[in-house]
Amino acid sequence: MQLFISVMLALSFALQSTVATKTPLNTLTAAERTDGWQLLFDGRTLDAWRGYRRDALPESGWEIKDGTIRTIPKAKGGELITRKKFDDFEFAWEWRVAPGGNNGVKYFVTEERPQSPGHEYQMIDDAGYPGKLSANHRTADFYDVLPAAPDKPIRPAGEWNESRIVVRGKRVEHWLNGRNVLTYELGSEPVKAGIEKSKFKGHAGFGEKIAGHVMLTYHQDECSYRNLKIRELSSTSTK
Repeated sequence: MQLFISVMLALSFALQSTVATKTPLNTLTAAERTDGWQLLFDGRTLDAWRGYRRDALPESGWEIKDGTIRTIPKAKGGELITRKKFDDFEFAWEWRVAPGGNNGVKYFVTEERPQSPGHEYQMIDDAGYPGKLSANHRTADFYDVLPAAPDKPIRPAGEWNESRIVVRGKRVEHWLNGRNVLTYELGSEPVKAGIEKSKFKGHAGFGEKIAGHVMLTYHQDECSYRNLKIRELSSTSTK
């Protein structure tokens, strides 16, 4: 009996310790700060962001609610972009779309090409989207160009997903819930062929590596973001 009590007490203390040491939302750990991570959202302000092709934030379409950045559906909102540009980087975020929802994150974003500002990491309700999803239009795809792995570990609409984009030199990785689900090389034949078949065919500069902004798109549907953070990398970094 004494052994049973001791075991139960140990488990209880372990659980309490785990809860107590869990990192609060929209913060960085000491280790992350040491590794060069920068917080892009503190749960209260949008100081790291502005509107696309404007100095201020969009007048509508976005709100901060319960520690998240949330799109306001059907509000004619505009896109958000980071105030800084990034070359080689790792961007991590958590996101949740409403049932049937669609949104995305773009990178290598330029304000000189508004018809195709950058590459898009697609975020969508794969199972419940009301329209037909064409090839390369599903979650974690390089939108309209290359597909993610078909066995990707996606969580259903209404639940939080964790994503990452990693750029080192010409190598780009899309991660979803802890797994690398798409890797491509800028300028490679698969990328060239994918662009040639896409809506971006003939868009000068699309598919090329640039130092650009990160964009949160606005697609009229409800989408929430939290724990947005980024760190700059060297093209030879392996950490």
